[in-house]
Formats: sequence, C-alpha cells, structure tokens
Amino acid sequence: QVQLVESGGGLVQTGGSLRLSCAASGRTFSSYAMGWFRQAPGKERDFVAAISWSGGNPNYADSVKGRFTISRDNARNTVYLQMNSLKPEDTAVYYCAASSDYATYRYWGQGTQVTVSS
Repeated sequence: QVQLVESGGGLVQTGGSLRLSCAASGRTFSSYAMGWFRQAPGKERDFVAAISWSGGNPNYADSVKGRFTISRDNARNTVYLQMNSLKPEDTAVYYCAASSDYATYRYWGQGTQVTVSS
C-alpha cells in the first residue's frame, strides 16, 4: 500500500510558478508510475501528467504541455510537478496518484489547492 501527501499549492498570479510535491510512504515507491490530476469546481477530475517508475516516458495533457514538468526522486520517495506560466484556468485541486501499470491509479493523495489569480 502507498500513502501519498501533496504539498506546495497556494495562490499565485497569472504567469507565476509553483512546484507541487507528493511524498509517498512505503518502500515500493520506485515500482509505481505516478500521475498528477486536477479537479476544478464543478468539473470532473482531469489528467495532468504522468511519469513511469524509472522517471522516463513523461506524458502531459495538451493543456499543460510546455508549461508543466513532472519529475520524480525515487531516493526521496517524491514526485514533483513544476508549473510555470500559470493561467487562471489552471485553478483546481491537484492530486497525485500511484499506478502499478501506468494506467489504473489505485492510490490517491488528499489534494492541494492551486489558485491562479487574473
């Protein structure tokens, strides 16, 4: 089992940057693919980015390509989401999640709020 705790959210102006972190418990973190998702008020939760267990094969939603970067540090059991050039439409609760097959995400964090002011 994996427990996930996100941090790093906050309020930022349009064009600003934030780095989200997701700390995982357990010794098997490096065997999981990790993803970031977000949910805006009144909307469904959407995929943002994912990264394989080794740190390769990152993929991104079209809406964040070129602005967001996902990375991981398996020695620290942490996955990151660097968010640059933030826009008001990026406002959402951001969740990290773990997957054993890079497809189905079984474990989820509690989320961290990101608010981008215009």
